[in-house]
Amino acid sequence: MKREMPRQREPQKEKATGRRPVRIETAAELANLAEALLREKVIAVDTEADSFYHYFDKVCLVQIATRRKIFLIDPLALGGPAELAPLGPVMASSEVRKVFHAAEYDLFVLKRDCGFTFANLFDTMVSAQLLGYPALGLGALIERHFGVTLPKDQQRSDWSQRPLSASQESYAAADVAFLIRLAEKLEKELREAGRLEWADEEFRTLTERAWPERPFDELGYLRIKGARNLDDAGLGVLRELYLVRDARARQVDRPPFKVLGNRTLLEIAEARPTTAEELASIRGVSELVRRRMGREILRAVARGSRKGHGPVPRPAGNGKRRMDRRTERRLTALKRWRAARARELALDAGVFCPNACLEAIAWKNPRRPQDLKEVPELKGWFAREFGDEVVEVLARTRRGERETS
Repeated sequence: MKREMPRQREPQKEKATGRRPVRIETAAELANLAEALLREKVIAVDTEADSFYHYFDKVCLVQIATRRKIFLIDPLALGGPAELAPLGPVMASSEVRKVFHAAEYDLFVLKRDCGFTFANLFDTMVSAQLLGYPALGLGALIERHFGVTLPKDQQRSDWSQRPLSASQESYAAADVAFLIRLAEKLEKELREAGRLEWADEEFRTLTERAWPERPFDELGYLRIKGARNLDDAGLGVLRELYLVRDARARQVDRPPFKVLGNRTLLEIAEARPTTAEELASIRGVSELVRRRMGREILRAVARGSRKGHGPVPRPAGNGKRRMDRRTERRLTALKRWRAARARELALDAGVFCPNACLEAIAWKNPRRPQDLKEVPELKGWFAREFGDEVVEVLARTRRGERETS
């Protein structure tokens, strides 16, 4: 028996879309929706997370639009992001196109929290980049193509709070309401510009990307502006405060900057207070902070002052070799070529070929277009489309070197 799209209670009318979103809050509703989505040719997808409000961020809402309806899937009501598993086959399906805008973060959190894999993806921001659009934000693209201004009032909203307000639902729904039609317009432009193959390759790369788990940055305090101006004792205090702040942030599940700001950490390290009264005089140390963390902070100050810091670790190298003069000349020639070619193509130079790629080419010094296949930093479409030109630029540079030697 064929199942219809689930019908749920509906919030207030979405002003920017003309469609009222349907909330999905139970396992049965989600199962029915997932089955129905597998019959769609294209859907639009977005997510909302709570990284601005929590140390341990998570997916708090998944928005999906078909050509007819918009669904707001609530993983918190379902019991957590892991309960989104019925959507896994939809995301992995090569038969259902998934349209995102700036997909990178959405893919990151959905892979991390839900273990999803992805196929048949279309990214409207990547498409706009490859078409040389001057403004890449979703709002700018929607206004340009549809004359609609998307709501912006919930950009810093706490998506972990329940119930969601009508304004939050309206904002979330608007993010997917136009994506399918926008993708169709951009795909047409990519095809006309001869860049659809470039985009498809970028999309495949996105689906295959993996994000390693990031460990706690124990030297992060050294990147606080002004840290390296501190004396040995002050830097020792700053390190202790940084560790105390992170421990507290984990304990209360709040982002570290919402526990104590970097500027406040630095001012405490500079002043090195020894009493509650001295601590209270420092800007950013509220009564609430003093009550909850005052003793911890003063103990951290005492430890850091006593122990000091010792030699400052040298920053890790970026792995780059120092270029010789010939390699530098090749890089300069490649940059000149890139600047002119990017202007002709109406592309941002960094989108066309990032500096890291040019440097890799300069080191490789290829003599044949096929040699560019041995440069892993290069995108396939760039090597195919512009390999002959790159090799010619390098050949001219070598000839110039011989003539002047």
